Amino acid sequence: MTVLEVVGLLASLVVGVALVWAGVLKLLDGAAWPKQAADMGVGRSVASVVPWAEVTLGIATVAQVFRPWPAVAVGLLLLAFTALIGIRISDGSRPPCACFGSRSKRPLGASHLVRNFVLLALAALAIWAA
Repeated sequence: MTVLEVVGLLASLVVGVALVWAGVLKLLDGAAWPKQAADMGVGRSVASVVPWAEVTLGIATVAQVFRPWPAVAVGLLLLAFTALIGIRISDGSRPPCACFGSRSKRPLGASHLVRNFVLLALAALAIWAA
């Protein structure tokens, strides 16, 4: 295994576990998650799919199945999340993130963007190393 493959595998593990964790925490929140998503401007139909998409894509990324496509989908999902966070910060509404369910209570801020950019970089590494 080359260094690039090891780095790609580690990147896949970190970003995949982060997504699984985020999805599971949202699912554990039950009815609270759609309310938090609505506060972010996300519709109920989209909010109901997000945790399942996170868990599914996270597991596929960790398991290295259909490489690099799960990592590509993770990157696109993270881009959408990052754009939404940026919009909410710029419009001044700054609701709690809810990125990790109700455990995420801090209002949206620059740290959320930085975290997402790090996860995007890891997804890019996973794609590049595939």
